[in-house]
Amino acid sequence: MDLGLNEMQEMLRRTARAFFENECPKSVVRQAEQDERGYSPDLWRKIAAQGWIGMALPAAYGGGGASFLDLALFYEEVGRALAPVPYLDVALSTFLLQELGSEQQKREWLPQLASGNLIATVALVEPAASYDADSIHLTARREGSDYVLDGVKLFISNAHIADRMLVVARTKESANPEDGLTVFLVDPHAPGVSTTLLQTLASDRQCEVVFENVKVPAANMVGPVDGAWPALKTMLGKARVLLAAWSVGGAEFALEMTVEYAKTRVQFGRPIGSFQAISHKCADMAIDCDTMRYGVYHAAWRLAEGLAAGQEIAIAKAWSADAYRRVTALAEQVHGGVGYMMEHDIQLYFRRAKAAELLFGDADYHREVVAVGMGL
Repeated sequence: MDLGLNEMQEMLRRTARAFFENECPKSVVRQAEQDERGYSPDLWRKIAAQGWIGMALPAAYGGGGASFLDLALFYEEVGRALAPVPYLDVALSTFLLQELGSEQQKREWLPQLASGNLIATVALVEPAASYDADSIHLTARREGSDYVLDGVKLFISNAHIADRMLVVARTKESANPEDGLTVFLVDPHAPGVSTTLLQTLASDRQCEVVFENVKVPAANMVGPVDGAWPALKTMLGKARVLLAAWSVGGAEFALEMTVEYAKTRVQFGRPIGSFQAISHKCADMAIDCDTMRYGVYHAAWRLAEGLAAGQEIAIAKAWSADAYRRVTALAEQVHGGVGYMMEHDIQLYFRRAKAAELLFGDADYHREVVAVGMGL
């Protein structure tokens, strides 16, 4: 069984890693944390110039035609560098537009997203903080040639800098909560839309977005009325795998930092890595990193091949949610007191690992998915 990457994938990894090492030192990450925008426009433009934003889109829409596995490999490098860019938000937006959009909508919006000229985000989650269909209560009612949106979205990533939001709304009440959901392309600056930045542990930019009698032309409806859930479910599966891949990159870098520190930090006349208490912690970190990686690659490969991947996605997300946090917590312990200081880079990874635990469902949520899939 060949679990290796092909030559093009290895080249993608090497190129992306070299790019981020040169263009995204930790000073860029720290600057973005202090910037209200939360991202580096300069870095975003440079990523766009490499063709990486739309790499998985068809060439007809300005993309590179790469596979989903290629996309996951690239996003692993984004996580390794902690690159402060709205890459995942734009990727999820392209998934929805590809799946649901009309040909006219695809040709209008996808090239702009692929070029980096447009930033979009998906407004799905509400105050219930659930990713299930029954948590969607923001309403969209038809009034003439418009739909009127009312409700609240919460934890919406980068809504404050987005040029467009793909808003999930309930257009019909039904006994089946998965029936009656519709997606609308909304201008975040439209009358009635208000966005508030939230304070977060990871210093990422999540927002509360309130919609009060927001008029959206019916032409801005993306996909069929009441029929968005299958595409949303597919999008969430891809989002979970990409987040898990991002976690692999971060965990691997944290491991490398920690091993290097354990080799060079001397106590009692010898490197601390020579003590079993430290070496076994590093071994546990390595075990977590490898199991994360192959779980993620398996799920990404199945998605790339168009195979059923529900169980594999849940396994990848459940394991990575816990493992990334474990790896970075052990990294801080090995580093000792300095590892808990804001001046040290390891805390950048720990804080993001804590945020990734909950995003798109925590480990317990996905363990339940796995258990149900086994008939339990």
